[in-house]
Amino acid sequence: MSTLTSLDRDERGILHAKLSDGSLHPGVIAVRAFPVRAPDEAISIVDGQGQEVCWIEHLQDMAPALRTNVSQALQSREFMPEIVRVEKVSSFATPSVWHVHTNRGTCDFTLKGEEDIRRLSANTLIVADAHGVQFLIRDLPSLDAHSRKLLDRFL
Repeated sequence: MSTLTSLDRDERGILHAKLSDGSLHPGVIAVRAFPVRAPDEAISIVDGQGQEVCWIEHLQDMAPALRTNVSQALQSREFMPEIVRVEKVSSFATPSVWHVHTNRGTCDFTLKGEEDIRRLSANTLIVADAHGVQFLIRDLPSLDAHSRKLLDRFL
């Protein structure tokens, strides 16, 4: 399979991929195979029909400018804020309103039920709000004591 040589947006914001074999693929999308466990590995560039155009094994192996373009393409498609602190919870019964700090700023969301907190591993959680937005807690032990105490009430 050919390798990616460029990934650029046109004036309409559509991504175009150019491969080492010289082929040009308009309207591509960058997709992570393992967005939580290996966000910088196993990335696929797919066309509008979902067919894989090329595979990126490791993002860090790419040239800096190309790596930046691929990272921006991934960020524009994905939205999973990472919770870095749980400030307060309106109630320990659900539904409850959570006020959190994320890597994208502060926000309030409603947790419908305890089943909306899923454990991916011993240290990683996904919290889904009432609208389906998923929040990541990448490393539970690294949260401050106050945040862990609030979360423990729901786990």
